[in-house]
Amino acid sequence: MTHAALPAYQKEPGVARLFGAVDHWSSRTPTAPAFTAPDGSLDFHGLALRTRSIVTALARAGVGTETVVAVTTGRSRLAASSLLAVWWLGATAVPIDDRNPAERIDYILEDAKAEVLIASEIPAPSELPVIDPETGAEPTTTSPVLADRDSCAYLIYTSGTSGKPKGVEISYAGLGIFLDALSTIGLTPGGMGLNPLSPAFDGWLWCTFLHLLHGQGTAIVDLNAEDGDHVDLAQRITAIGPRTVSLTPSLIAPCIDALTSVEVVIVAGERCPKVLAERLSERHRVLNVYGPTETTIAATWSDTARGDDVSTIGTPLPGYSVRVLDDNGKPVPANTIGELYIGGDGVALGYRNLPDLTAERFARVGGERFYRTGDLVVARTDGQLEFAGRCDEQVKVRGFRIELAEIEQVAAELPAVTSAAAFLLESGETVGLAVTVADGHDLTTGNVLIREHCRTRLPEHMVPSAVDFVPVLPLTANGKVDRAELARASAAARRFTGRAPGTPREIEVCAIWSDLLEQPINDVDADFFELGGHSLLAARIVAALRQATGLKLSIPVLLANPTPATLAEELDRRADAEVAS
Repeated sequence: MTHAALPAYQKEPGVARLFGAVDHWSSRTPTAPAFTAPDGSLDFHGLALRTRSIVTALARAGVGTETVVAVTTGRSRLAASSLLAVWWLGATAVPIDDRNPAERIDYILEDAKAEVLIASEIPAPSELPVIDPETGAEPTTTSPVLADRDSCAYLIYTSGTSGKPKGVEISYAGLGIFLDALSTIGLTPGGMGLNPLSPAFDGWLWCTFLHLLHGQGTAIVDLNAEDGDHVDLAQRITAIGPRTVSLTPSLIAPCIDALTSVEVVIVAGERCPKVLAERLSERHRVLNVYGPTETTIAATWSDTARGDDVSTIGTPLPGYSVRVLDDNGKPVPANTIGELYIGGDGVALGYRNLPDLTAERFARVGGERFYRTGDLVVARTDGQLEFAGRCDEQVKVRGFRIELAEIEQVAAELPAVTSAAAFLLESGETVGLAVTVADGHDLTTGNVLIREHCRTRLPEHMVPSAVDFVPVLPLTANGKVDRAELARASAAARRFTGRAPGTPREIEVCAIWSDLLEQPINDVDADFFELGGHSLLAARIVAALRQATGLKLSIPVLLANPTPATLAEELDRRADAEVAS
């Protein structure tokens, strides 16, 4: 779709484009679903009214331009209304995942200097006014504020090297450039798009406003639901029948046969294997989208509609520029690996309260301000960029960027831990942790102790699934921790045969675990999390066991029985109970 062919609201400047979209679709398709979520549904007319009501409540609380408003509405049908209301007033939004540990939430509220909190359930510190998104305030009749281009539209907190999350400040200009790019994609109006992401992850904005701008509804999917009706992602996709999905390659690969209703597939968050890109392209329009949080969600993309190779991250979005430079800041020749620098209005203002880090990561090249991504790419002769990995110790797990140092910092808080090193497990799906401990400390329950401590301080995707106790951390030739060796040693330590499965049920459980964990599971006392398990795999295992056994199961059952032996025993107990009833 060309810019000239866009509907009138799509030509609105900056964030005004979102308000125009709400009014347009509220008038055109008022009863069509705008959001479906675990807490209910909201049609486009309801979206317009709810946004305006929250604006009234915020204004009464004194919110105006540049007021910092924390948004903890979770995976709710009202999350988008809350953000839109903040931007209506020209304020700064701070999306926070209400499932994060309390200590992390408190830190973000303090670091961001939040002045108002939009929340349904999470209590705010006593000094913060709380706005309930279900407010009964009358809808505002005022017009949206035209925010200054250089003021902060939102703060996203990502993993930080200091052991604390760091706030990335995105300007209204950056948000406007992002929305302008989304407008050019040209989705078919109507139907639903999928959003399975954490509301504190900037990809959530992509998976919401892409749909809104094109008149599609958004289905909020909770990948970590812990109820008895939990089904896997492929089943959810089949039930929703979306027109558009945006997922990481590792999430979409096992769901590829469930995409029968999907017209447009957007892969993002991690490298897309060429085989997967080719297979998707046979049935769908495919976009491969790349961008750090520091460049307003997206910065480059490839698109099969343009004939691009979607195993690459493509070319810059409109309003962006890129450079591929060597260690001396000089351009590298074509087909040579270099670090990717990104420029344009989408580049963040910097990091909240971290001027030194801002100066380090945001540099001037030829008079233009760029963000040093730390990502390695190859600039091909056709102009498309091939992702080639990281040049620092940051890793991606299921689409989330993680600073390993933050995990290490949290583990080192325990008095028994003398040193810690986090690393990406060979599966690429979870992180591991190697620790040395002080003399005299009992390690019998150390694995559980450390993981539970991390769980109270870190988001789920950062909690190590395996903890290895080592006498000394291995080092590379230049004296740095050898994370590759730690990953190899961790994998080797888990390739053992302990107590073999001895009952039909244990054999059944081990077979399903082996298939989904992609490794032979021959020890019925092996721990699910130490084997590399995580919440997404838990959901798939529960779904597979339900299908194989016909028994009613939920994720908490697996979490409470994390070994094949205990899980098999629980399955037998449930089967006996059903027969008895």
